[in-house]
Amino acid sequence: MYRIAGLFTAFVMLASLAPASAEDKTITVFAAASMKNALDEIDAAYTAKTGIKFSVSYAASSVLAKQIEQGAPADVFVSADTDWMDYAASRKTINEASRVNLLGNSIVLIAPKDSKIDNVTIAQGFDLAKLAGDGRIATGDVKSVPVGKYAKAALEKLGAWQAAEPKFAMAESVRAALTLVARGEANLGIVYSTDAKVEPGVKIVGTFPADSHPAIIYPVAATTTAKQETNDYLAFLRTSAAKTILEKYGFKFLISPTT
Repeated sequence: MYRIAGLFTAFVMLASLAPASAEDKTITVFAAASMKNALDEIDAAYTAKTGIKFSVSYAASSVLAKQIEQGAPADVFVSADTDWMDYAASRKTINEASRVNLLGNSIVLIAPKDSKIDNVTIAQGFDLAKLAGDGRIATGDVKSVPVGKYAKAALEKLGAWQAAEPKFAMAESVRAALTLVARGEANLGIVYSTDAKVEPGVKIVGTFPADSHPAIIYPVAATTTAKQETNDYLAFLRTSAAKTILEKYGFKFLISPTT
C-alpha cells in the first residue's frame, strides 16, 4: 500500500515537471515592428524543423530596448537600427559576441491606395508639405522610433523637413504609421519598403535616395539572459533558408548566408 502511494507521488512529481520542460522549448523574441510578417514565417519554419515554439513581441525598437533593460524576459533582440542595439549593449543587456548586422532596408513615401498622388520624385528641394496639402504625414516618432529618425534625417538633407514638420503625425511604431495611411487618416506616410509591400491599403509613390539618410541596418543579438537554444536559432537566421524568406519580403541580407 505504501509502495503504491510512493509510486503515485513520484508520478505526480514527474508530471509536474513536464510543463517546465515544455516551457524551456520556447524562445522569446523582441523584434522591431517592421519584422513581423517575415519573422513570423521564419519562426514557423524553425518550429516545424525543431519543435521549438516562439513568444514574440513586436514594437518600436526603442520600446523593446527599454523593456529589456527593465528586466523583460527576452532571449533575442532584433532592432531596426544600430542605435538601439548600441543602447542595449551599453546597458549590458545583450551578448555582444552574438551580435550581427543581419538586414538592410529602404524608406519610401506611401499614400492610400486610391490617392491621386503618384510617382513622386524625391530629390533635393522636393516639397513634401505642399504634396500633403491639408492632410497629415505619418511616420514613427522622429525622436525615438528608427523609421522616424531615418525619415527626419532624409528630409533634413533634402531641405523638406522644416516646412513639413508641422504636418507630421508621430506614431508609436512603423506599423502604426502604416495603418494611419491605409485607413486614410493620413494623406502620406514614410515607412520601410518592406512594410508597404505587405499592406494592400497603401501604394508606394516615391523612394528616398539611399544617400539621404544613414544606412538602414537591422542588428540581431541574444540577450545576456538568453536560453541555450537561442544560439541555434540565431544560427538559423543566418542560413540560406532564412535569407530566402527575408528577401521575399524585401529585406536585404547583409551577410554571406550559411547553408
